[in-house]
Amino acid sequence: MGEDTVKPEETAENTEQEQTSEIVISDEELQQLSKERVCPDCNTMQDAEEVRLRCLAEMENFKKRLQREREEQFKYATESVLSDLLPTLDNLQLAIDYGRNLEGCENMLIGVEMTQKLLLEAIERHGLCPLGNVNDEFNPEVHEAVGQENCEDVPEGHVKQIMQRGYKLKERLLRPAKVIVSGGK
Repeated sequence: MGEDTVKPEETAENTEQEQTSEIVISDEELQQLSKERVCPDCNTMQDAEEVRLRCLAEMENFKKRLQREREEQFKYATESVLSDLLPTLDNLQLAIDYGRNLEGCENMLIGVEMTQKLLLEAIERHGLCPLGNVNDEFNPEVHEAVGQENCEDVPEGHVKQIMQRGYKLKERLLRPAKVIVSGGK
């Protein structure tokens, strides 16, 4: 056995020294890597956990916001179609108002009133409701004043005449009622 032969004790010592130096280097590298991977601004794992929890909370809030927006969109999906029907309702009302002044239009007036009634019932099932009645107290949130007239029959600050009916879809105002307001006696 010559010099080339290595004793078993020397091999074990060398292996331990190599492992120890690798472990020290590995701990430092691991610490550095954990700081880089977790968050550049975080100094501890506790900071990283806080960041993770905040991210989870933000994600949960984002999901809830998307759900609310989806429900809102579904709730008012018919808005554009119903808005397009408002001029038709206005014209039916004009036909009824005009037909009441003519003697020969009684039968036609009945048909137009029935058509208006059916259309109103159909759109009310979808959440559209008419606004503005004579003698209602003027409310700028749902009424648009187009004029003011003195009137003894209607109290001051109340609707004297409806020029164009307003409509509301569920809680959302589609169109304010255009009204003439009583100015008093």
